[in-house]
Amino acid sequence: MIISFIALLLYCTNSYGVESGTVRMQINGGTAWTNINISESYAECESLNSPTSTLGTSALKAHLTTDADWSAMAIFSVSQYGGATDNSPKTTTGNSSGIYNVGSNWTQTTGILSTANKNSTPYVSGLFNDDGSIKKYIKDLVPFHPMGSSPYANGGILLKELKVPSIDKYAVKVDKPGSIEKEDMRVLGEFIRDIIKENPTNYRLFGPDETMSNRLNKVFEVTNRDWYLTKKDNDEYLSVDGRVMDSYLSEHACEGWLEGYLLTGRHGTFASYEAFIRIIDSMASQHAKWLKVCNELSWRKDIASLNYILTSNVWQQDHNGYTHQDPGFIDHLANKKADIVRVYLPPDSNCLLSCYDHIIKTKNYINVIVASKHMRPQWLTMDEAKEHCAKGLGKWEFASNDKKGTDVVLVSIGDAPTLENIAAVKLLREYLPEVKVRFINVVDLMKLQPNTRHPHGLTGEEYNKLFTKDKPIIFNYHGYPTLIHEFTYERENKNVSVHGYMEEGTITTPFDMRVKNEIDRYHIVIDVIKHLDIYKTKKGKEIIKIMKEKLKHHDEYIKEYGIETEEVRNFRWE
Repeated sequence: MIISFIALLLYCTNSYGVESGTVRMQINGGTAWTNINISESYAECESLNSPTSTLGTSALKAHLTTDADWSAMAIFSVSQYGGATDNSPKTTTGNSSGIYNVGSNWTQTTGILSTANKNSTPYVSGLFNDDGSIKKYIKDLVPFHPMGSSPYANGGILLKELKVPSIDKYAVKVDKPGSIEKEDMRVLGEFIRDIIKENPTNYRLFGPDETMSNRLNKVFEVTNRDWYLTKKDNDEYLSVDGRVMDSYLSEHACEGWLEGYLLTGRHGTFASYEAFIRIIDSMASQHAKWLKVCNELSWRKDIASLNYILTSNVWQQDHNGYTHQDPGFIDHLANKKADIVRVYLPPDSNCLLSCYDHIIKTKNYINVIVASKHMRPQWLTMDEAKEHCAKGLGKWEFASNDKKGTDVVLVSIGDAPTLENIAAVKLLREYLPEVKVRFINVVDLMKLQPNTRHPHGLTGEEYNKLFTKDKPIIFNYHGYPTLIHEFTYERENKNVSVHGYMEEGTITTPFDMRVKNEIDRYHIVIDVIKHLDIYKTKKGKEIIKIMKEKLKHHDEYIKEYGIETEEVRNFRWE
């Protein structure tokens, strides 16, 4: 309490030019003002205006337990307990207990610590020089600069660029699209491992006990989990200097740690199950608001971006089920300021490496990557992935046959929708080879918005050139379909159909999850036919019937055997 009072004196005397030894302060935020005159090692408090509160003896007793307490209260009574019914100060002179000799309903004014008591009040008499100035050792206890002037409060001042190795070192060799399968997150783990190795003091990986589950095992080749408590024989990867913060099952804690780490000039990433990142919706929202305001302040230095990797995603929850299926974090952040939020959905390992290589070097953004941790076909070489991710979206020639015109535009956004769209193209080539398909993959979700809405957005001319002005566009999207409708609402081509997560889920096979939400290959083929003239023909109806029979066979097969059908298990792009 005494130190707080001294800090107040320093602040007031330095800020308002009050004469040495005198502080003029407002009582309880009201209109009354009080002078505190400091001289000859005692404090005199004088009430100058109308009453503001009533203090009973019992209320005061709780604060006065020692001589030091009552000495301090003699000073603090004005600011804490209000004004007076008159302008005549009361005194504690001769009352060593520190309790005012007043009735319980007396309206207290101020206390005078008299010269008669100054020898018995060492905590007060030791604070001031004879001329009323504050002793040097007290001044030395108060920080010379206000807290906000610390470089840690403006972390960009301390920010150092990360040493990031070339992603070519981790590239997956793809001889032809779909010829090899990899776990995308496991490939990324090798990259993050070496980032940690190259930056042992200013990069951390955060996550609520899921680093191994999210296939980032490789990081434990160079570091451990940060852990300060006792260790048991069966514990693994624990040390006091670990760079992985994942030994505490709390998304709130992880988010708070990461934000504090970024705000004080370091770099990091939060890797989480997709469904449970929703726990920190409000914290991410507040960070977005903070960044928005900071971007308007010239003195606020850039900080490293807040980076999320969302995996264990909605489309494969073999044993967790419906509770672990929620892609809505994208929708939540998509409503924040366009110059803050970026969302990437890489379709394979090389694209994931390219996206992460980009976001980890950015400043003042909130970046979201949604990735798969399961075995998936690999589509692009590293060079192709770099070019594709730099553009944010583009036509995949190997899955398109639109050189002589376009009948339908098939768009995939996310790893599972990409696999299903490519499988749908294979079916279309088998049953309807005459249908001309333009296959587009989107990595940067914000590309779909008009450039007037988002700096990454396509212009109207660019959008029409790629998506056409009038041909049917069938989106197969990782998340909730309504977001795609929102993003494309202002586009010229309104002939749009969107497949995505429809809040249907359970513990089932990955392909059955897609079937339940109609993002699977068979539903896509049916939708393509419905958007073409062939829908009304006998051939069109026959093919729709075949697709429905395949769906029925799938349903019966997984109930009988608990695994995907042979057609699904053995799918290969050729």
